[in-house]
Amino acid sequence: MSEETIPSLFQRWVKNHPHKVALREKEYGIWRDITWSEYGEKVKQVAMGLISLGLRKGECVSLISENRPEWVFSDIGIMSVGGATTGIYTTNAAEQCGYIVNHSGSRSYIVENEEQFDKALKFRKDTPFLEKIIVIDMEGLRHFKDPMLMSFDELLKLGKEFDGKHPDLFEQRMSEIKADDLAALIYTSGTTGPPKGAMLTHRNLVYMSDAMVEANPFYATDETLSFLPLCHIFEQLFTVLIHMRHGGIINFIENTDTIMDNMREVSPTVTYAVPRIWEKYASGIMIKMSDATWFKRLVFKACMGIGMKHAELKLSYNPIPWILKVAYGMAYLAVFRKLKERLGFDRVRIAYSGAAPISPDVLRFFHAIGLPLVEGYGQTEGTGVTTVSRLKNMRIGKVGLPLPGVEVKIAPDGEILVKGPGVFKGYFKNPEATAETLKDGWLYSGDVGELDENGFLKITDRKKDLIITAGGKNIAPQNIENQLKFSPYINDAVVIGDRRKYLTALIVIDEENVIKYAQDHKIQFGTYASLTQAPEIKQLIQKEVDKVNKTLASVESIKKFAIIPKKLYEEDGEVTPTMKVKRKFINEAYKDIIEKMYRSGME
Repeated sequence: MSEETIPSLFQRWVKNHPHKVALREKEYGIWRDITWSEYGEKVKQVAMGLISLGLRKGECVSLISENRPEWVFSDIGIMSVGGATTGIYTTNAAEQCGYIVNHSGSRSYIVENEEQFDKALKFRKDTPFLEKIIVIDMEGLRHFKDPMLMSFDELLKLGKEFDGKHPDLFEQRMSEIKADDLAALIYTSGTTGPPKGAMLTHRNLVYMSDAMVEANPFYATDETLSFLPLCHIFEQLFTVLIHMRHGGIINFIENTDTIMDNMREVSPTVTYAVPRIWEKYASGIMIKMSDATWFKRLVFKACMGIGMKHAELKLSYNPIPWILKVAYGMAYLAVFRKLKERLGFDRVRIAYSGAAPISPDVLRFFHAIGLPLVEGYGQTEGTGVTTVSRLKNMRIGKVGLPLPGVEVKIAPDGEILVKGPGVFKGYFKNPEATAETLKDGWLYSGDVGELDENGFLKITDRKKDLIITAGGKNIAPQNIENQLKFSPYINDAVVIGDRRKYLTALIVIDEENVIKYAQDHKIQFGTYASLTQAPEIKQLIQKEVDKVNKTLASVESIKKFAIIPKKLYEEDGEVTPTMKVKRKFINEAYKDIIEKMYRSGME
């Protein structure tokens, strides 16, 4: 078994390719290159600065920031001297941040800016371990005096001076790190109760850095765009793990509002996103085309028809007639090539969807336009990936084959069990939860699925989300919800029906597309809530629900729906940071609306 660690992989790149570009960020409108040599220097300064502040091996350092070079300087710096990085979502409320800082025992807390520093001031009285709050962007805080406050620049300066006085200490601390030492503590979004800290070791991370690339190649010439939250394992797979092993260039977005602009500027060769983003891309394309001239609409519709036929045959591994190949080539040249250029997808070799199930219709759509989108499945407790589709071996509706070295089996009750080098060490300070999740080396995923004769995994649903109707029928709501979300007018859907006579759904509209529809059809509305209750909008959503119902068995069809009169926000506890709906919370928050759908009976 490999005894490599993330810092040892990192130092190999620093030593062997000092002048190669590792990272890029945009400053004042210009992309700036950061070489492996500069990257290595900053990591060393962070590490030595933290040692000078008293960081001991095995201790955690909390980190809250949007995606930027300082995040990875800090992350690798913490790990390089035996510490464990504890990432926190920037959208977390002060109370949630305080819980993680306190629970992880972090004595140092690296924060991005004044906003995050203000949150820390609110909870620091409840975190007796906390000694230093290190701020990356000091705007608004330059004249603020506080014994806990330190700027990131001061940390780097401190580290440089400390290294001068102790020139061998960095190498010594790095040599003491073992493969089974804690490297990252990732707190999973708690849908019930406080979040749990999943302990990932260097062995877990190093394994994943290679296994993902064994499944689908990644080259030192590849480029990615870093925009998903870096405290989530999905983003860390590419910006940290694969990058440490295989190089490439990581481009950091300017901010969350410029993702699409930055995508076009960078035009990455490997890209990845959660299903909601892929759904937004697809619906955005369809809505934009509805605005085009009649001729462009006609051409696009014809090309999409050709593209979908081509994708269907290709993805089902059936022979493609030569006439369809020629037609698809013409459609690609006429429409799809330009479309991909406008989206920044023209160089993409492979695109990934993960962190939640994606609708098969969305996958077919992107393959139709020539974007090779594949789906993977996993969870934080398995270092992010259990199975992944291979570019040349995928099945629509399945989430791929297990990674090399991973075993997957299905328990008698349908639960997916996982064993392999990516399975985590357990939950931090929570032996009870660890014992429930890890049994005889098997990770109990909480998901229900099935394996086909070729070893491809199909996810049915979350075990706790399965619906048993009053008639005793078992129904997986996720599949129905995914089909509903393929509509350009539906942002989210929550299917209801446990112990009920029939299924209903709570619908969250896609604000941008529905507003455009309302404007185009001269529908009067004043507020978001009034828009959701407009009779014409209810009719629009009814048509979308009817389309989905035609593809479902009678027992699975949605008999009634209600549009939620507000958007769902993470701050309100309605969705997780990766935009997954918290089903239990939604059921409770909107129980009156749900009961009304059932009280009135079937019409």
